[in-house]
Amino acid sequence: MSRIDGSPAGRRARIRVARVLIWPTVLAALLFVSMPCNSPAASADIPRPDADAFYTPPADLAGYPNGAVLDSRSIAVFGLPLPISAWQVGYRTTDASDRPVHGIATVMVPMLPWFGPGTRPLLSYQVAEDSLGTRCAPSFALRGGWATGAVNTLIDTPFMAEALRRGWAVVVSDYEGPQSQFLAGENAGRGVLDGIRAARDFPAAGLGPATPIGAWGYSGGAFATLWAAQLQPWYAPDVRFAGITSGGVPADWLAIARGADGTVQAGLAMLILFAIVRNNPESGVPLLNDRGQAALARDGADCGSDLVPKYFGARVDDFAAVPDLLSHPALQAATAAQELGSSAPIVPMYLYHSTTDDVIPVAGFTDLVGRYCAQGATVTSVHSLLPNHNPTAIGEAPRAMRYLADRFAGVPVVPGCHAG
Repeated sequence: MSRIDGSPAGRRARIRVARVLIWPTVLAALLFVSMPCNSPAASADIPRPDADAFYTPPADLAGYPNGAVLDSRSIAVFGLPLPISAWQVGYRTTDASDRPVHGIATVMVPMLPWFGPGTRPLLSYQVAEDSLGTRCAPSFALRGGWATGAVNTLIDTPFMAEALRRGWAVVVSDYEGPQSQFLAGENAGRGVLDGIRAARDFPAAGLGPATPIGAWGYSGGAFATLWAAQLQPWYAPDVRFAGITSGGVPADWLAIARGADGTVQAGLAMLILFAIVRNNPESGVPLLNDRGQAALARDGADCGSDLVPKYFGARVDDFAAVPDLLSHPALQAATAAQELGSSAPIVPMYLYHSTTDDVIPVAGFTDLVGRYCAQGATVTSVHSLLPNHNPTAIGEAPRAMRYLADRFAGVPVVPGCHAG
């Protein structure tokens, strides 16, 4: 069985998963507890997105321009009385087929005035949503809602908190959209760009056309960040990025799946498989056997953090109607369409990746940087010697933050590609 049960192996698997997730969650909690606050709000009162009318699109959604703010409500981040003004905003975006989509973003602004040069910057921070269901959306977690899918948002809390400490405004979009489309690059990029437009133009946030804009994401968040950067020149030319940072960059999705297949992280391979099959039903479902289709029906709205313990040690081919599913042409074609690198962003970028990343092989990152550079991009690339995926997210964050701070301050960048 692929699920973790009460056996000794199952208990060891749960312990391993807990060790991976618990330290950044504790760090996030300590950081926020150290800020001035009185008492937390009860998260049990926060309805999940599917039961929350705020997430329902207006009937006239198609009549609005991309990035238009449709609705807003004030929130307390994590239900705590923090020195942050925060709102959820509903906005109009489009999917890859140009159909109107109702997007949700969380906008956070420090209550202290901006003392830096120029106007207060806006950082678009992309949480690694890694989700097949809306209960995993960052907006739900940031409002104080709790589900297992909140883990990824909590893990990223220290990075958002540091941006706010510096006086930057932060926008966090539910870039997977109302259908929770993981591994759908253009949808994610459009959701990010229109979320930035909504935050920039939202009157209560006090931003505007002169606001310097940056973007940052790690792992799944890097995927959305770089898709937004690739689409920006033609989809959102009014969104002028000062700089972008991304780390643990997912490239070569099938290599990621092969590396996870049959391991403690096999749930990641299943997440990739479920997303591709669900997003491409005309080509994907016939590739699954009865067990695979039952698994998709049962777990096709799960968060990645749910799938990791459920599918500990699982093999993709046990769910496939064809041999060697991860090499099947239909699956290869579907994932190829989602790979980064088809065009190069025109914004200066700082990209970093561990040479010993245990989740996303570094070879895909190296190849992506090479493709960007061949197309004339300006990239500072770092092949970090820090070990593995999660430690590198923490260890390389200060340099990524400094890069953004320099771009916001107008420090010039030497064009071209450079090793950091």
